[in-house]
Amino acid sequence: MNFTEEPFILTDDLALALVDRRITYQAENELKKRNIEIIKTIACDEVYKSIRYHPDICVCNLGKGDIVVAPNVYSEYKKILSPYNFNVIKGRSAIQNKYPYNIQYNVAILGKHAIHNFKYTDESILSYIDKNNLNKINVQQGYSKCSICIVDDNSIITSDVGIFNSVKDTDIECLLIEEGHIELFDMSYGFIGGCTGMISKNQIAFYGDIKNHPDYEKIKGFIQSRGKEIVILSSEKLLDLGSIVPLMTRKER
Repeated sequence: MNFTEEPFILTDDLALALVDRRITYQAENELKKRNIEIIKTIACDEVYKSIRYHPDICVCNLGKGDIVVAPNVYSEYKKILSPYNFNVIKGRSAIQNKYPYNIQYNVAILGKHAIHNFKYTDESILSYIDKNNLNKINVQQGYSKCSICIVDDNSIITSDVGIFNSVKDTDIECLLIEEGHIELFDMSYGFIGGCTGMISKNQIAFYGDIKNHPDYEKIKGFIQSRGKEIVILSSEKLLDLGSIVPLMTRKER
């Protein structure tokens, strides 16, 4: 297995992923059928229950083996990830219960762009962004990764109008979809980024049946126009589990 080159975009088949501990039985089995090893998240007890196990709340994979982890759960993830030879970096800002002090690691990074509310981004992640000369697109939506389905280096899907407007003047192509229609435990609804993740260079997986989303045809068309296909991991309702966070890949056979 090899470290992912980029945080969320794959050039080979996914081999190791970090997923919400509450992943459904059906979705977990579908990932395992594809020879994808999963690491289930550790609870961050400081945040509310709906997002307590979301990987993109406490962990930000920077690619090439570097992973930033919130100090709240750093020691636990250090033990879990070190056997895979990751460089586990202790984040500088602790996660707290209420927004916006639980968004520090929820950064969407794609190609040469980073999207977040940079007033609150953890300093370790900001250092990576600056070192790599990424274009910082500042948005009001702090749950940036949760709100963004990353399709490729310059294509995203979101239901957040603020994010849509913020990328208009960049080279990022953005599909704006209707909000809602995604479960998030006891919250009103979840987000498209939180129920998706790449599982190969040309496959985007969904937690739940995306065919039931009112904008399914638009979503399918947008993804297919980028040379990718949809993989449905379960027949259940779409469920925001804080993204499928890719960690390692293997070469295609």
